[in-house]
Amino acid sequence: MELLQLQYFCKVAKLEHMTKAAQELHIAQPALSKTISRLEEHVGVPLFDRNGRQIQLNAFGKAFLKKVEAALSLLEEGQRELIDLAGMERGRVMVATTTHKCFSEMIGSFMSLHPDVQMRITQASSEEKEQQLQKGEIDFSITFPPLELDGIDGVNILTEEIMLAVPPTHHLASRDSINLAEVAHEPFICIKEGNPFRAMTDAFCQQAGFAPNIVCEVDEHSAISHFLHAGIGIAFLPETLGDKVNSLRLIRLERPFCQRTYQLAWRKDRYLSVASRTFRDYVISYCAGLQKHSTVATSEEK
Repeated sequence: MELLQLQYFCKVAKLEHMTKAAQELHIAQPALSKTISRLEEHVGVPLFDRNGRQIQLNAFGKAFLKKVEAALSLLEEGQRELIDLAGMERGRVMVATTTHKCFSEMIGSFMSLHPDVQMRITQASSEEKEQQLQKGEIDFSITFPPLELDGIDGVNILTEEIMLAVPPTHHLASRDSINLAEVAHEPFICIKEGNPFRAMTDAFCQQAGFAPNIVCEVDEHSAISHFLHAGIGIAFLPETLGDKVNSLRLIRLERPFCQRTYQLAWRKDRYLSVASRTFRDYVISYCAGLQKHSTVATSEEK
């Protein structure tokens, strides 16, 4: 059994398409097919079900894939640890994050301070980030809500208030704060279902004793302001987006108190390189500064 066979097997298992896998691996399709066949001969069972040109991972293949992914992850970590010990690594950090403005600025700041560190940043759904973390495909995930999974460690790095955004002509625009129940009959502009933010805001409304009257659903927060300006409804927005909605009115929600917390998560048994540990320390310090600034600003407003 060769390392290359295992790497090729993982790629075919992921795509379940021999031609596409060969293209991504930059090898000829017949050569890839032969490699997979040799691997199946070695393990003694077929790893894929084949039906003409269709290929699908079978029960043997699924069981084998879990072990192969774990083995390849350990080998990669071992290599990184040896390079660290030899003092040769210039650094590499792999992060799955959100589109949050604070985090893009934070990562850009880190890269400016550490130009030798190679950053690989991906945007992914909560489910994808969780899977990538558990498989060892990334070093860190920046996510909300915080993950509570066996084998995953993490630290809460940023808590932000969720505000109610209304057009400047809205009858509540003069208010600094309200109870959420006061807008039970207002039309809402919301993020689409399936997004963690939507699940969170629906839960806020449930705590306040009502289900939101949703008149418009959008894919992301950047689209909400357009409909707010059109006077279609009101919307939940994170406080950190306040500088992007200067012409709108942000109102603090007192009951229930609405906020969300972001977590920096990593796999407990994954070796973290010097670069990764440096990044983790920087994120914690950077977000602590943001949180302190936010607390001071809130106190001054009061």
